[in-house]
Amino acid sequence: MRTRIKELRARHDMTQEDLARKVGVRRETILFLEKGKYNPSLKLAHDIARALKSKIDDVFIFDED
Repeated sequence: MRTRIKELRARHDMTQEDLARKVGVRRETILFLEKGKYNPSLKLAHDIARALKSKIDDVFIFDED
């Protein structure tokens, strides 16, 4: 799975810490998500998408292999 979190954060002038605070996780969680090393729960994916004013499918890209 790939994400566009970093790109969307930049668009909203938001740091990893800012996003982490908004969705109630640690900054490291956002870092791992951006690197594709962590799969979020549906609730966390929803909260992140909402914080970034996007749809889940626009934030998280599920590769079809």
